[in-house]
Formats: sequence, structure tokens, C-alpha cells
Amino acid sequence: MLYHLFNWLNKEFHIPGSGMFQYLTFRIAMAVILSLLIATVYGKRIILFLKRKQIGESVRDLGLEGQAQKKGTPTMGGLIILLSILIPTLLFANLDKVYIRLMVLCTIWLGVIGFLDDYFKIKARKAAQERGEAYKKKDSDGLAGVSKIIGQIGLGIIIGVTLYFSNAVTVEREVIATTPSSVLLQKGERLTKDSVVTRKINGIEKRFVKVKTPITTIPFVKNHQFNYSKLISWIGPEAEKYTWIIYILIVTFIITAVSNGANLTDGLDGLAAGVSAIIGAGIGVFVYVSGNYVFADYLDVMYIPNLGELSIFVGAFVGACIGFLWYNAFPAQVFMGDTGSLALGGIIASLAIIVRKELLIPIFCGVFLVENLSVIIQVSYFKYTKKKFGEGRRVFLMSPLHHHYQKKGFHESKIAVRFWIITIICVVMSIVTLKMR
Repeated sequence: MLYHLFNWLNKEFHIPGSGMFQYLTFRIAMAVILSLLIATVYGKRIILFLKRKQIGESVRDLGLEGQAQKKGTPTMGGLIILLSILIPTLLFANLDKVYIRLMVLCTIWLGVIGFLDDYFKIKARKAAQERGEAYKKKDSDGLAGVSKIIGQIGLGIIIGVTLYFSNAVTVEREVIATTPSSVLLQKGERLTKDSVVTRKINGIEKRFVKVKTPITTIPFVKNHQFNYSKLISWIGPEAEKYTWIIYILIVTFIITAVSNGANLTDGLDGLAAGVSAIIGAGIGVFVYVSGNYVFADYLDVMYIPNLGELSIFVGAFVGACIGFLWYNAFPAQVFMGDTGSLALGGIIASLAIIVRKELLIPIFCGVFLVENLSVIIQVSYFKYTKKKFGEGRRVFLMSPLHHHYQKKGFHESKIAVRFWIITIICVVMSIVTLKMR
């Protein structure tokens, strides 16, 4: 909003200083600073409000060290993260850009799903307390698992359809052509209006063509672009017209998987917020590089027009996660709950898909992936051994994986910091793939 206001003031009245909002780097810095201020300054007020409303965490006895001290800690602190992301984005970003609108929708959509889940859990616990009953597992049941999955699938479909069909979503690739009719299109590509663009890079004039194409980036491969239409090319020459179905299914799966991965990771003080901040910073590098045609040309990555504006959202996202750590680091004064964790995972997945780096998710989201796999392995092996031997056996002392290390005697702050370090290594490896292929 401020971007549009100062842009209008600069054009109409030439007010000194209003031109600062034309600079992307200035708005990124302002978004980071404001998100940190909202999370740290107003975060305290939100925590006090949650305490007054007795919105606290009920903790079942899982035999973990320090677990009893967590009882009563305010939850639903994800509201701090959501506000710290949305307010700076709405103030400093160009709201006309499709990528900004998609990410605002993603944040609100998953935030609402997580909020409802937390709300129903708290409502059930309070009802049990009023009846004078002891805390039971069933009292923690929030939004039905199927309902959460349906919500995540719905978001995946919206994002997939928008990215595939919207004319505002394009990529540029270098061609030797003077007119659109002379451009040789690849499978699944469609030309857009004003397709051929001429740019001068390092004093050399180059021509680029704007196309709509279902391509993504493959790490560690010299020809690093992969076209989703190849997945169904074996069906026949007419198969590429159905690429949109495959693309939307993949987008939906990624958003659902990463969102649930972040949800599972949110089990220790500062773990999910710290990991998400590091991943967000890594994605921010990809967003800035892919949104700048000079850097994109130098690093030989696809240039995505209008993507640079998304750096403001990413800056607010990283600032919100770091600011939330002010209160969520051990010993936590507030938990993010599903209100925050579902949104964090969905935001990371959506950003990776938009910047066309979704195939790098297993690398930079390595902690989320391992946490997910630990639960799948634990449950599957338990059911298998129970059916075969009559008693269930376990691979880990407890799942998700961070609880396994708690059972082994590691302090939760040490586990969280080590998972942060692992995430830093994973993110650096992902960034290195820009040139390592």
C-alpha cells in the first residue's frame, strides 16, 4: 500500500524521498526491519493476550525431560508470524504482481486452517476441564486430519492452476530470433503478448522470448531444465495438452508434504522457526537471482519476470521467523501451534514452486524430509512387526526424529541448534547448485 501511495506521490507531486520506494533493496530492508519489530514488540502483547484468554498448551506425559514445564505455555503464537509477514508485505510490496497475491493467499489460507485446528483443540480441552475430567489424548483432537488435507489440496490446486494458466506467469530464455513467428518453441511452451524482448547485458545486445512453459530446475545437471510434459510424452504426440494435470498434482503433493513436514518439526523450542528462517534466506537468494536478468544471465539460470518483487515477501518471512525466536527460543514463552507451522511449510513449498526450484526441496528442506520419513518408518515398521510377530517394534525410541534424540538424553536446545546447522549446510549445498552442474 505504501509502495502504491509513494509511487503516486512521486509521479504527481515529485515529493523528495518518495522515489526511495522505487528501489527494491530499500523495500526489502524495510520489510525485514518492520517484520522484526512487529514480532518482537507486538509479539509480547499477543502473548499476554493469549495468557489472559488461557490459551495454553496441554502436554501429555511422553516421558521427555522438561516436558512438565511446558504445560500452560501459550500456543497459537503463529499469529505473531502471520502478522509479521502480512503487514510488511501489504505495505511495501507491489500488490499488482501475481506472485505477491499468491503468497498472501497462501499465508492466510494455511494460517486459517492451522488456527481452526488449534482453536478446536483448545475448545475441547476447556470443555474437558469444565467437566472435571483429566486430560486425555482425545481432548487434543483439533481439525480432522482429512479436513486439513483437503484444505492443503485446495490451496495446491489454486496455486497450480494460477501458475500454469495465468498469462502473468512467464519465463524468459535467450533466442536468436527477430519475430515471434521465427521462435522455435519447445514442448508445452506458449508465446505471450510482446514475446520477444531485447536487453543489453554487459554491453552486449541479446534477445529473449517470453514463454509460458511447465519447466523447472534439475540440480547437478548441465542441461538443468526439466519440462514436465516429458513425464507423459510416452503417451503420444498429443499428450502435452494434458501436462497441466500432472503439474497441478505435483504442486499439490509438494505443498501438502512440506506443510506437514514443518508441522511435524514443530516439537522443540525454536526448532521449526529457526529451520524455516534459514530455508527462507536460501530461497531468498534464488528469488533475487532469478528475478534479476543480469544475475540470471551470469549464473545461467532462468529469468522469471516480476519475480524480484517476491523478495519483499521473503524478507518479511525471514524477519518474522527470527523475530518469533525472541520468544520461542528455549525456554519458550510461546508456541506457534498449527497456526504457524502449517503456514511456514506451505509458504516454503509455494516459494520453491514459484521460483521453479521445487526439485531442490529434498536438499534445503532436508530436516523436514527426515522428520517426515522418521514418522512414516516408525509407524510402518510398528504395524508390520505387530502383524508378523504379534507385538509392535520400533526403529526409533520415539518419532518424529527430534524426540528420538531427546530420549537419548540430548537437551532440546542442543538438538534444535544442531538441526539449524544441518539446515545451513543443506541450504548452502542448494545455493552451490547454481554453478555446480
